[in-house]
Amino acid sequence: MTKIGLEIHGYLNTKEKLFCKCKALHGAKIAKPNTSICPICTGQPGAKPMLPNKTAIDNVIKISMILGCKINKKLIWQRKHYDWADLPKGYQNTISGSNSVPIGEKGEFLGIKIRGAHLEEDPAAWNPKTGEIDYNKSGTPLVEIVTDPDFTEPQQVIDWLKQLVITLGYVKAIDNNAGIKADVNISTEGERVEIKNVNSLKNIKAALEYELIRQKKEKPLVKETRMFDETEGKTIKMREKETEKDYRFISDPDLPMIQLSEERIKKIKEIVPETPQEKLKKLIAKNNIDKNSAEVLSKKIEIAQFFEEVAKKIDAKFAVPWITIELLRVLNYNKSSLDSPEVEIKPEHFIELLQLLKQQKITEQQAKKMLNDFFPKSFSPSTKVKGNEKITDEKEIENITEKVLKENKKAVTDYLAGEESALNFLIGQIMKESRGRADIKIIRKIITKKIN
Repeated sequence: MTKIGLEIHGYLNTKEKLFCKCKALHGAKIAKPNTSICPICTGQPGAKPMLPNKTAIDNVIKISMILGCKINKKLIWQRKHYDWADLPKGYQNTISGSNSVPIGEKGEFLGIKIRGAHLEEDPAAWNPKTGEIDYNKSGTPLVEIVTDPDFTEPQQVIDWLKQLVITLGYVKAIDNNAGIKADVNISTEGERVEIKNVNSLKNIKAALEYELIRQKKEKPLVKETRMFDETEGKTIKMREKETEKDYRFISDPDLPMIQLSEERIKKIKEIVPETPQEKLKKLIAKNNIDKNSAEVLSKKIEIAQFFEEVAKKIDAKFAVPWITIELLRVLNYNKSSLDSPEVEIKPEHFIELLQLLKQQKITEQQAKKMLNDFFPKSFSPSTKVKGNEKITDEKEIENITEKVLKENKKAVTDYLAGEESALNFLIGQIMKESRGRADIKIIRKIITKKIN
């Protein structure tokens, strides 16, 4: 029987490292090597850690809560020993191991049991080919989420991880730009094999599929740690699997036990939102919108909440495409998101824009152009409407149409010869001449009549 379990690592959203004041640089925050370091995060002799980063602890509590975990109040820091060049102290500080309990444990997410979620520090980046070490990552706070071996096939793992990433985005606790990595544990008929540091959903699936075939042929007799070679598409043995005894876990004498108060846990619980799965059901039930649109809205909590605000004043079905298509188009074009610090698009301005459109005071083209101008900071659309109202006067549109037809005789000939695209060109020219203000239905009616 196939059993698959995951150990998922993600960089926590913090400005500073776990035990020092150095900036936490990772993912999109890449800097020159060894520019965000100090004696603490480079493990200099005599350097002592500062008290752990409060934000990092709170973020792991948030993650634990949204995954349905029980929160432990007494947390003991451990030293996890291993001898690699990327670990300057010779051990890693972690809230895990034989003498510790994770921050959150005994949870469940989408049918998969969560064994625990704990906090640890990231080692440095070591290049074994050159021997160079970059300590920028050293000491950066990481969350590790450990599942039970409840998965039975690769696609199930991928589908679950996609939902996990969306869910973690709801609590804003990890840096989504840095992605997640996973240690994948898999066994079929033989001993368990761990595949270390697989860094994408594509590679996780490929590694599992390869390992399933390999294990059925070879039936591993000892526990192994392997790596995934992306180029070759196969796993390669690194070493026999370590046990907890090999890491020689001991309590860290330099770090006091963390005691979480009931008040602190309660305050965090109050700000942890519902899950995306719960949000999806609510959006469909409350607004009577289709599932596909609700799935797009629920992928990011800031988009879902923006829609909920707009739907208080605007018919939900009318508002949906303007958010799932048009608003996301503007954000994607600018390579940004609604929750970015530089973006300030207010729901009240968006509501006002849609009201002007519904009242036929502006055209769809005008609304789209105005929405483009909402980035990065929105404004009251009414201030831009005066003198730019929608043209519905047929005589005025007829005059514009006649002018365009005279100036584009070849396009008229092409259309009469059967080229449908020529008609769209002419309509576009009329919209351009009217600065996007002419009513599209009236244009079609008049231009068809004039050409025929």
